[in-house]
Amino acid sequence: MLNVALLGAGRIGQVHARAIAADGESRLAAVADVNAEAARSLAAAHGAEARTVEAILADPAIDAVLIASSTDTHADLIERATAAGKAVLCEKPVDLSLARAEVCLEAVAKSGRPVMIGFNRRFDPDFARLKSAFDAGEIGAGEMLAITSFDPAPPPASYIRVSGGLFRDMMIHDFDMACWIFGGAPERVSAVGTSVVDPAIGAAGDVDTAVATLTWADGRVAVIRNSRRAVYGYDQRVELLGSEGLLAAKNVLESTVEKITAAGTLSAKPEYFFLERYARAYAAEWRAFVAAVAEGAAMPVTLGEGVAALACAEAATRSAARGATVALSEVLGREVEHAA
Repeated sequence: MLNVALLGAGRIGQVHARAIAADGESRLAAVADVNAEAARSLAAAHGAEARTVEAILADPAIDAVLIASSTDTHADLIERATAAGKAVLCEKPVDLSLARAEVCLEAVAKSGRPVMIGFNRRFDPDFARLKSAFDAGEIGAGEMLAITSFDPAPPPASYIRVSGGLFRDMMIHDFDMACWIFGGAPERVSAVGTSVVDPAIGAAGDVDTAVATLTWADGRVAVIRNSRRAVYGYDQRVELLGSEGLLAAKNVLESTVEKITAAGTLSAKPEYFFLERYARAYAAEWRAFVAAVAEGAAMPVTLGEGVAALACAEAATRSAARGATVALSEVLGREVEHAA
């Protein structure tokens, strides 16, 4: 049984608490949060204890920590937890600063403790099946990838101001998906972004509508489309064109029932928000982490892969600002190990 402490009792922390509690191989032992009442409430709901981060990290009975706190705490908590001998699952991103994330990567390598970054979309059953079919050669060589990710409604401007920007906060999921599906980081990134959904987002210095094109050294291309507003629901689609066919993962709908009459066809809208759309993915993500810790296996999503996705986000941010393509080697200060 894996004894787990949860750092962060907000909305995403509550999602993870349910996943931990539902897993037969793990037990939520402690919860910490800067909001003491939130920590007490979530801990009580799952038979755990509200404790400080310091007490959790000093407790040898805690085997692993799940970091679901604010982004600006991630790198520090990863370093402290691994130094204390804990296995770590940390929500994305590693940090808003690529340089800080690389320092964290070096520190963790010295500790030798396992760290997994929470890119939950890899564990969505449909996306996982698409990846498996591609790896099995079912559509031949991959040539062009298209990822659509539209939120149903924009977040408040107060969130935008601390989010790190759309490319680091939202599109980073899609950068990870592209790198995962194609087996490594791209060579260069080109991006454009505008603010057409909410003037407050533009006033906060961010964009709410963006497109990024990723190009690999061998010519493969991925196109990512993000919007902060799709009034019909949470639009999440992936299409992969190969030399021998196409793989597509479509939206998950609120209902599979269709009404077909002489007037036409009526079907349900996509699931409205990420909590509903990715409920199964969060549970599968946690199961994969627990299994990797138990078996001493490699983490399904490594810290290095988290840094690679952040590098893509940094390149996209620079590209959108300059109106020019940016090489990943520029943002990393070194050549990138590209996929074969």
